[in-house]
Amino acid sequence: MNILLEFFVVTFRVLWAFVLAAAKWLVRPKEKSVAGQVCLITGAGSGLGRLFALEFARRRALLVLWDINTQSNEETAGMVRHIYREMAEEAAAAAPGVAGDGEKDVLPHCNLQVYTYTCDVGKRENVYSTAERVRKEVGEVSVLVNNAGVVSGHHLLECPDELIERTMMVNCHAHFWTTKAFLPKMLEMNHGHIVTVASSLGLFSTAGVEDYCASKFGAVGFHESLSHELKAAEKDGIKTTLVCPYLVDTGMFRGCRIRKEIEPFLPPLKPEYCVKQAMRAILTDQPMICTPRLMYMVTFMKSILPFEAVVCMYRFLGADKCMYPFIAQRKQATNNNEAKNGI
Repeated sequence: MNILLEFFVVTFRVLWAFVLAAAKWLVRPKEKSVAGQVCLITGAGSGLGRLFALEFARRRALLVLWDINTQSNEETAGMVRHIYREMAEEAAAAAPGVAGDGEKDVLPHCNLQVYTYTCDVGKRENVYSTAERVRKEVGEVSVLVNNAGVVSGHHLLECPDELIERTMMVNCHAHFWTTKAFLPKMLEMNHGHIVTVASSLGLFSTAGVEDYCASKFGAVGFHESLSHELKAAEKDGIKTTLVCPYLVDTGMFRGCRIRKEIEPFLPPLKPEYCVKQAMRAILTDQPMICTPRLMYMVTFMKSILPFEAVVCMYRFLGADKCMYPFIAQRKQATNNNEAKNGI
């Protein structure tokens, strides 16, 4: 009898979850404040990582930027400092007429800082040693954005084993190391937010980028399991958000093309749009965000359709070999490089 009662309770909760999800589509939830909180972003030197840094800076978070490229990471830090200066000037200009309440007074602008660290997230010991420096020099991390990613750009049989290992290390394994470094304090405080920047190719795959797809599937699996573990431990103060964008026009997959008749309806995403959508999801504690929304439908269809039906759908969209032009460009660039260097 108890199990029947529990079954009805679970059924009600499932239906209520649908109601709440529908309500969020109609009424936009209020965004939470991250002012004064330490936000660490991996792969902050370029692409989405840089844009995430600028968005968090505008919301007055204290930024910790990790990237393997010191120069590009410092360039991002310069942009963040520029935003901080602009906000300080605006605050100073408005100070005489401001009453001294609201979010703008949570943290003085002079306390806003950005810290940069050169870190190879694909190397476990490098992650742990850099994380220890962050704790000593900055403090405990409240928001962790696992964004760093690489792509080899080779067909499976042409891809050196070292590149496959590198892709798995950076795109998947690094999430384990960074989370293990900063999660213990989050658990102690029951406060924090872990963001996994994955990809639509972590939900469904395509030909020619087996290592990349595997790494992103791994990142998605890691994130989902971690989310369940936090729920099982009743640590509801620690939020998680999975970000799965479609092809983003950052140059990472330059040359990737779907069927030309379909492309106007499904063009590559603008990085700024992608990050703004992700930020909205993060600041409203949304568990998952796919951009565009069509990706939800593709994922659902992949789950229910027979494999051959999925193949037919891929071929119609031109998604089955969409990475081939990109791989060809990478191969040509590699050959030109070798010829230039006399290899």
